[in-house]
Amino acid sequence: MKKLVIASNNPGKLREFQFLLQPLGIEVLTQAQLGIAEAEEPHFTFIENALAKARHVSSLSGLPALADDSGICVTALGGAPGVFSARYAGEPKSDRRNNEKLLREMRGVADRRAHYYCVLVLLHSASDPQPLVAEGEWHGEIAHGEHGDGGFGYAPLFWLPELGKTSAQLEREQKHAISHRGKALKVLLAKLKVS
Repeated sequence: MKKLVIASNNPGKLREFQFLLQPLGIEVLTQAQLGIAEAEEPHFTFIENALAKARHVSSLSGLPALADDSGICVTALGGAPGVFSARYAGEPKSDRRNNEKLLREMRGVADRRAHYYCVLVLLHSASDPQPLVAEGEWHGEIAHGEHGDGGFGYAPLFWLPELGKTSAQLEREQKHAISHRGKALKVLLAKLKVS
């Protein structure tokens, strides 16, 4: 595989994928570069949304496609925001408003446990009957306020007790080594080597 289209317009995700895939010598294109609009994400599970996004981009580009669906799942909120993480505070998408809403929802809540979840789907073609699927989880807590300015999304609120920092305070290489997306990509790369 020489070229791969990332089925996302999220600039933070694109930077992460380009950084993580660069050493493999795969040319990473974005759906925006090819003039492909975002796919609908009507499903209630991460895997269904990722598969829909990958199939959409592969069918319109004629190239292999990699899609992820990921989000933060908060134990005290029954797993919310989950698949609705990017649009938790409604449209248009806004990291600032999403973080403000999550902090409001967590006000006075003692159980701060949360985890990020990521599922990656790689299709060699739109009709690929055997998509490569990989998952990763990253466990932490919801902080009581924002800390750090790195990363995107809920990173300033995702507290890692063992490190005494939020995700937004980590160096990029450290984050990629332990994050949900980094873990899922390692699994995917291992599957690619044997496929």
